[in-house]
Amino acid sequence: MYTFNSRVRYSETDEEGRLTVTGIINYMQDCSTFHSEDVGVGVGYLDASRKIWLLSSWQIVIDRYPKLGDRLVVGTWHNDFKGIYGYRNFVLRDADGGDFVRAASVWFLYDLEKGQPIRVTTEDTAPYGEPEPRLDLGKAPRKIPVPDRYETAEPVTVNRHHLDTNHHVNNAQYVEMAREAVPAGITIREIRVDYKKAAVLSDVIVPRVTRGEDHSYTVVLGNGAGEVYAVVWLLAGDR
Repeated sequence: MYTFNSRVRYSETDEEGRLTVTGIINYMQDCSTFHSEDVGVGVGYLDASRKIWLLSSWQIVIDRYPKLGDRLVVGTWHNDFKGIYGYRNFVLRDADGGDFVRAASVWFLYDLEKGQPIRVTTEDTAPYGEPEPRLDLGKAPRKIPVPDRYETAEPVTVNRHHLDTNHHVNNAQYVEMAREAVPAGITIREIRVDYKKAAVLSDVIVPRVTRGEDHSYTVVLGNGAGEVYAVVWLLAGDR
């Protein structure tokens, strides 16, 4: 497992003094980026190779929210590669090894010249070493069901602060848009995301929100033409 150490900063906390959901996802994205950089297949390598890893899906379980000043150990490891896909786990832990957050993710390799996904090769995977066992996060559907009934929330226009180095809306920003579209004051305990299409500068994203009977919310982030950028499922729990 690749790890780095950090501490929850005031700028990363919410109104309750806890690490925000966006902060949690940013820590995990940073960890995988550091991992790739440190083994020589980071952003510069991918740019020169005209390839990119794109995120296909998340499953994130929040056991406890880190609080202001908590010391973190952020870890990641890959557990499999098949076809065009790479499978990667993440953890946020306290200094004693207790879990704050556990997560599984699926990525796919994309050829920028051909404009299409490509098969993962040994050259792409060897720098990461041997796969390690995957986390057991419980059963989850392969795809998030999209409800027929929904309420429409306030549209979001994509601005520059939403974008990453790929000039697409950053993965964490979709979750933040979904979180803003559900009622305030709920504590999110699990997140699942299916990424469908990259939104870019000036796109208008319309959240369609459905509340489930199990204290869950499904938020479809799409546009007026019927295209879907991401489907986000949020499970609320005790504070």
